Amino acid sequence: VQLQASGGGLVQPGASLRLSCAASGRTFSSYAVGWFRQAPGKERMFVAAISRSGGTTDYADSVKGRFTISRDNAKNTVYLQMNSLKPEDTAVYYCAADVRVISSYVRWDVGYYDYWGQGTQVTVSS
Repeated sequence: VQLQASGGGLVQPGASLRLSCAASGRTFSSYAVGWFRQAPGKERMFVAAISRSGGTTDYADSVKGRFTISRDNAKNTVYLQMNSLKPEDTAVYYCAADVRVISSYVRWDVGYYDYWGQGTQVTVSS
């Protein structure tokens, strides 16, 4: 599985961004996809995840109500719509594939995700 994240940038607090994660190399609908972020000096943290069919999603408490994850299996792409951005959302954002997940589950643990994109920088600053 190859993943390519894009859509990051520099925005002011309160603004929106949409990240994209384009996938190739394996049947896209056969795995769940997660978004993680890593701020300087901190561990990589779970942000959101979506199940293989898109029917199940989950979010970290810090982004719940502001971020929305979705997927288009026809385009082999997962999106992360980020609204009401805050300075504490500043980080490198990574998408990752969980190819071992079964059914409609999504998982938070970094260790379940075997394939990672290269990351895209999101900076929220006035």
